[in-house]
Amino acid sequence: MAYQSINPYTGKLDKSFADIEANKLEEKLALAHSCFKHDWSQRDFQARTAVLKRAASLMRERAQMMAELITLEMGKLIAQSQGEVALSAAILDYYADHAEQFLAPEILKTPKGEAMVESSPIGVLFGVEPWNYPYYQVARFAAPNLMAGNVVMVKHASSVPQCALAFEQLMLDAGAPTGAYTNLFATKDQVAQVIADPRIRAVALTGSEAAGAVVAAHAGKQLKKTTLELGGSDAFIVLEDADMDKAIKHAISGRMGNSGQACTASKRFIVVEPLADAFLEKFQAALGQFAPGDPLDKATTLAPLSSAEALDHLLEQVSGAVAHGARIAMGGSRVEGMPGNFMQPTVLTDIAGDNPAYREEFFGPVALFFRVADEDAAIAIANDSPFGLGGSVFTQDIERGKRVARKIDTGMVFINSGAVSSPELPFGGVKNSGYGRELSSAGIQEFVNKKLIRVN
Repeated sequence: MAYQSINPYTGKLDKSFADIEANKLEEKLALAHSCFKHDWSQRDFQARTAVLKRAASLMRERAQMMAELITLEMGKLIAQSQGEVALSAAILDYYADHAEQFLAPEILKTPKGEAMVESSPIGVLFGVEPWNYPYYQVARFAAPNLMAGNVVMVKHASSVPQCALAFEQLMLDAGAPTGAYTNLFATKDQVAQVIADPRIRAVALTGSEAAGAVVAAHAGKQLKKTTLELGGSDAFIVLEDADMDKAIKHAISGRMGNSGQACTASKRFIVVEPLADAFLEKFQAALGQFAPGDPLDKATTLAPLSSAEALDHLLEQVSGAVAHGARIAMGGSRVEGMPGNFMQPTVLTDIAGDNPAYREEFFGPVALFFRVADEDAAIAIANDSPFGLGGSVFTQDIERGKRVARKIDTGMVFINSGAVSSPELPFGGVKNSGYGRELSSAGIQEFVNKKLIRVN
């Protein structure tokens, strides 16, 4: 597996890194296991807190450098890269501040004697992480588990190796002992080897359905717990009493943030008939204002996709949708006449239930538009998907919004906004979007031993 930084704007190779050698992999596994047994798991919350607090502080000090690495490697607009760095530092701080409270012993009522449940770390954890949010995805895996006393090993995406190294260096510079946080430039075969290793106690993956199925199968054979955060095709429901201006504002940010390359991006826009024409007109007008350019230039509003392969795949999906009866309302092509992996902001309409696009995830600036008769029809389309990650409901009647939200079969629903992520909000889905939760108090409970202690 080639670990390479290829600038999505210029197409030029910046740096490449060799896969880890077998003897080095064994050395790092041994170090991580030793660190867990003899050092990190033995430290108290205050000692772990000091390391994560220092890491958060260093991340803010290095914000510009770390943000530029994101933009260089996967093409994110520089302002959004800076936002990712800030959010990642906030996650480190959040768990440093709250882990001891979240893992405090729980006293149980029992007729005789006393009983309590205590939380203890389980060992070395392995995380397989994606390219689209190179620090945020890692922070939400590493921060809670390090604070719980586990140690973590991370196989990052092959297209963001400099981001992977920058985060590892951050933890070392913050005072984490060698082996507490380990980056691995591992091959696919080595990933399977790591999962099978008895020193690895659990696995977390954020990525595609296919990758999730492979990793879960490997872990399942070893009876190891997994959490999976996979794809999404989030519905964005606009009811007839919605605030149109607010809905359009959030539709744009929900679809176009990170150039649409987010599992929780708003992807399926489901609008009730009385507002459908006006919404589509305003939505297309706003999409038409995006201007491609160098993502390091703050004047640029349309960033390139992460790779040439990502752009080709998205174009194939659009072509396939049209071949099965969908109509291109705007866009539909690559941006010509300039460097970079740019896709025109695109809107597809007339998507029937037997169109492959109806059930696919479009990872880029392509919006699927559906007009429906009423609320019930909107909910039906929202739930008619293999995915169940997030969704949005727009209405000025908040109680109505809550009722609709409860009927949507996803892990998260946002009323009058697109999906947002914050350290205190649980993140995760159902159906083909995976299982388990990250962030909030839930994120630190996934990989600890909830041990009952009963005194008779």
